[in-house]
Amino acid sequence: VAKDLAMDLPALRERDVRLVYEGRTPYFALHGKTGHLVTAERIDREQLCEAVQRCVLRCEVIVEGEM
Repeated sequence: VAKDLAMDLPALRERDVRLVYEGRTPYFALHGKTGHLVTAERIDREQLCEAVQRCVLRCEVIVEGEM
């Protein structure tokens, strides 16, 4: 995420970059030392999308201030 936004790690912290999720469980997180998007919880496809062919988990990256 840091690389895609062309930001270094201190800038990520200063700009309060965070993830917003649909639902209650945060399945993804930003790794504090690398700026990578990582899984934060175990993702069980059968439980989440048991009757759906295409399973999609959505999250948004929010960056405070202007880019």
